[in-house]
Amino acid sequence: MNIRSLTRGDGAVIGAAVLLFIASFLDFFSIECSGSLCDEVPNAWDTEKLQLILPSIFLTGILGAAALVGGRFLPEGRKFGAVTLPQFGASLIVVSLWSMIWEFIVAPDGADMGAGAILGLIAVLIGAAAALITPVVPALAAPLVPAGGAGGPGAGAAPYGYPQQGGYGYPGGPQAGQPGPYGAQGGQPGQPQYGQPGPQPGQPGPGQPHGGAQGAPGAPQDAGFQPFWFAVPMARPLFPEDGSPQPIAELAPGTWYLAVEQRGQALIAQTQDGRRGVLQDTSNIQRG
Repeated sequence: MNIRSLTRGDGAVIGAAVLLFIASFLDFFSIECSGSLCDEVPNAWDTEKLQLILPSIFLTGILGAAALVGGRFLPEGRKFGAVTLPQFGASLIVVSLWSMIWEFIVAPDGADMGAGAILGLIAVLIGAAAALITPVVPALAAPLVPAGGAGGPGAGAAPYGYPQQGGYGYPGGPQAGQPGPYGAQGGQPGQPQYGQPGPQPGQPGPGQPHGGAQGAPGAPQDAGFQPFWFAVPMARPLFPEDGSPQPIAELAPGTWYLAVEQRGQALIAQTQDGRRGVLQDTSNIQRG
C-alpha cells in the first residue's frame, strides 16, 4: 500500500466522509419543541423513525468514499465488472448527494432541516465535487503526500516530482566507478550515470544506437522524438510492449524514468533495472 497514490482530491473525499459521519449523529430535522419533546428529535441512527436516511445517504456516502480511496491502492486499470473501484465509489457518493437533496425536497410539514442534514449536505457536496473533478483539475490530481513528504526521510528536501538527493537520476548521487542505472557501470561511455540529467538531444540513450531511440521490431518510430526523463504524479502500471494486459512494473511518484520512444499517446519507458514497457496513461507527467 503506497499512500503516495492518494491525490489532494482523495484527501478532500476522506475529509468529506469524516464530516458526513459526524453529521449522522446530529439532529436530522429541527422542530420547535419544549421539555421532553426535544428528546424525540431523531438523528440518522434512529432507524425506527428515519428508516432509509441512514443507508441511502450516510452509509452510501461513506462506503463510496472508502471504495474510491481504496481503489487508489490497486493497480491502475483494475476493474470490477465494467467499472473501476474509484468509479464505483464516485457513483455511490453522487447517489448519496441525490438522496440528501431529495430529503430536503420532501421534508415533513412543520419540520425544518436540522444540523445533521445541513452538515451532511455540505459533506456530500464536497465529496461528490472532489470525486468528479479531480481527474481533470491538476491541482487536485497532485499527490496528497509529495515524494519525501512530512515525517519521511529527506522531508522537504525536494519538491513534488523530483527524487530525493542521492536517488536515482538525481545530481549528487553515486558517481563514476559506481553502478549506474540500467545495470551500467559508472563512467562507461555512451551510458548515463547518476548525477547526469539523462540523454541530451542528439545523443543516444541506454541500449540505443546513435541517432535515436530503439523501438520494438516493426513498430513505427517518430524520427523527431528525443528521449527525456519524466516523473509520474501517482503510481501507474507499465505494460509489456507485446500488448499483454499484465503489468511488468509499477512506476512510482518521486522517481525519474526515461522515455525512449513515443507511440501515439503512450510512451515506451525504461525503469532503473533496465525493463522497458508501455506507459499508457501519460496525463500530468512531469518532464525533466
